[in-house]
Amino acid sequence: MKTVAIVGRPNVGKSTLFNRLLGQRKAIVEDLPGVTRDRHYAEVTRFSSPFLLVDTGGFEPVSEDRLLSQMREQSQLAVEEADIILFVMDVKDGLTPSDMEIVKMLRRVEKPVFYLVNKVDGDKQEALTAEFYNLGIDVFHTISAEHGRGIHELVAEIEALLPTGSEAGEKENEIRLSIVGRPNVGKSSLVNRLLGYERVVANPVAGTTRDSIDTPFVYNEQRYLLIDTAGIRRKGKVSQTLEKYSAVSSLKAMDRSHVVLMVIDAEEGVTDQDLSVAGYAYEKGRAIILVVNKWDLPEKDNQTMGKYVEEVRRRFKFLPFAPLIFVSALSGQRVSKIMALVESVAAEFNRRVPTGQLNQGLEEFVAKHPPAMVSGQRLKFYYAAQSAVRPPTFVLFSNRPDDVHFSYQRYLINCFREKFCFDQVPIRLQFKGRK
Repeated sequence: MKTVAIVGRPNVGKSTLFNRLLGQRKAIVEDLPGVTRDRHYAEVTRFSSPFLLVDTGGFEPVSEDRLLSQMREQSQLAVEEADIILFVMDVKDGLTPSDMEIVKMLRRVEKPVFYLVNKVDGDKQEALTAEFYNLGIDVFHTISAEHGRGIHELVAEIEALLPTGSEAGEKENEIRLSIVGRPNVGKSSLVNRLLGYERVVANPVAGTTRDSIDTPFVYNEQRYLLIDTAGIRRKGKVSQTLEKYSAVSSLKAMDRSHVVLMVIDAEEGVTDQDLSVAGYAYEKGRAIILVVNKWDLPEKDNQTMGKYVEEVRRRFKFLPFAPLIFVSALSGQRVSKIMALVESVAAEFNRRVPTGQLNQGLEEFVAKHPPAMVSGQRLKFYYAAQSAVRPPTFVLFSNRPDDVHFSYQRYLINCFREKFCFDQVPIRLQFKGRK
């Protein structure tokens, strides 16, 4: 999946453009407690080809010191990770030195760049765009992200650059495993332990892995592709901008994965970024294993692990099914158990349930706890079938598919988990009319 990054100075309308392209406000309240929704990246699926959209406005540092250099760093990070770049300027501010600085950098980039002048709501603002020709750009787009002016034309040009059809290269029966997490949680060390040799450079300086590194290997006669992703490498100290932006490489890796190892630092605990990245993996329907690394470092007593498990489960309460394992990549403690867990999770993730067993189970579930009446009419389920794996997805045909209450959906999901042993992976239910 291609990545489209929105860059530009603060307050030029990047977040408004993000929401306009996404087709909804990004802060969405769901019936899934604990999913962090205040996100600055999302998969856009409403056009002919899906793409990952990134709003760099969410990665601006809190400190206002050295704003120009920090903004330049932010734009460079976006440019390095993105396949397509949307550079936003503000017609009300006019052409600024900061804009010109970024344009100089973007001229050296061998990637598609769209130069956008935002907040052009009508002819009056259109007349003010003449000064942007001083940038020497062949083409720039005048848009109004707030009112949708010029957006359809922009989207059409973006779509022309996106791949059509399914992505090639997926090998049959190969399980793709990604290792994600914040910088310096020990992802590279974990890769080396799993593979048994120094596949990637492990460095105590945060962010030393630049790109995703794919490594094929075989475990118990099963082919795997290990995707190691560890954010961005930059000279100097790691800024808040860099650390948050490192999530983008994890998102790109998860797009190609089946099973995700979510690595958490035992000393630092669960952060909001961990929740946000894991929430994205859940929405994508990935199987997730929570790996608490550096477990050799915290001081422990008889209650340490129990308290830590309780805290991790509380923070990741939208992932009650995800297995949890405590390891030390440095010492090798319990790392050998990870692949056995991956094997078990992958087997569930790919399991198909015979249709006869499904419908027998559905009859049992409904008989045990019938659904509530809807407008004086009994809600009925006629038939169930499994439509997909990765994740296991089941279609239930009903007389009123739109009226199945979310609490009853949750009841059915729990029944499917218990009856058919899907206790380590996400499952999906879809409700359709009989015809």
